[in-house]
Amino acid sequence: MRRKVTLKQIAKELDVSVSTVSKSLRNSPEISEDTRLKVQAFAKLYNYKPNNIALSLKNKKTKTIGVVIPEIVHHFFATVITGIEQVANEQGYNVIICMSNESFDKEVINLEMLANGSTDGFIMSLSKETQQKSDYHHIMEVMNQGMPVVMFDRVTNEIFTDKVIIDDFSAAFDAVSFLIEGGAKKIALITTVDYVSVGKLRTDGYIKALETHGIEVEDKYIIKIEDIDSCNTKIHYLLNNEEVDAIFAVNELFAVVAIKIAKSLDINVPEDLEVIAFTDGIISKYSTPTITTVSQNGIKMGRKAAQMLIERLENEEEYDYEEEIIEQYKTEVIETNLILRDSTKTK
Repeated sequence: MRRKVTLKQIAKELDVSVSTVSKSLRNSPEISEDTRLKVQAFAKLYNYKPNNIALSLKNKKTKTIGVVIPEIVHHFFATVITGIEQVANEQGYNVIICMSNESFDKEVINLEMLANGSTDGFIMSLSKETQQKSDYHHIMEVMNQGMPVVMFDRVTNEIFTDKVIIDDFSAAFDAVSFLIEGGAKKIALITTVDYVSVGKLRTDGYIKALETHGIEVEDKYIIKIEDIDSCNTKIHYLLNNEEVDAIFAVNELFAVVAIKIAKSLDINVPEDLEVIAFTDGIISKYSTPTITTVSQNGIKMGRKAAQMLIERLENEEEYDYEEEIIEQYKTEVIETNLILRDSTKTK
């Protein structure tokens, strides 16, 4: 039994581009008859199967964008979806939204399902498990079959595609520096595990801010949360056992839990404990006290991601995964800003 081959392997074997192979298999008139017959014969010999991904869409667009997000509980992802839908609707596209629930397997299933004739391209933010595994074969497969992918927020440098991000490192550096310049000296960090890209960058920004201001980095002040269930226990232990005068949280859920636990321990916010969090969501605006946040401009991020994807879709050139076009991919950096509220002394 012959091993299954991919478009890229066929292209390499016949010394042509992936684009040429893809077009030949679709009987594109752009390719000479001799090349088309040669590619089709080789594909038939090795029983090439397109996995039902995208080829059926190249002749007929669905005008639908697939969006895959890790979860919906964070307000940030909801705002990104709002931005995506605004641009999609303006351009006559529909949007289908799926959640990976931080699962690699679910993320793979979502892509396979949506690519099977339902969508023209994808906007996605990687799940925790996908980043932990560093396995991106499902994304590469979709791209190799001709479907553009735009990543946002949680991205990877291992995939060459368009991306929309914020400068997580600099935003964290600025937020922690703000706390230090306001007088805080024992600043705790509540973050995610290191394999989540944004959490790692925000952790690095926190560390750099401390070092720049001559404050020793102490492991006891860095709390890494694997899942929301362990959040309460770890934050309670921190506040009950360490003298902390400020907290920098990588999301607003961690921040509001910290404020709740501080109240239960008779720690006053912001008099005794200042708090800054990422994501300017509903929780931050309506918690007691309201929370100073780093705004990620989720709507703007979503709008930019949709614009980049639709530009790819409206461009008639083939979307290949070839080294010679890697430089055509863009990374857009969305600006952040610090929104001052009642959880910090300076407002």
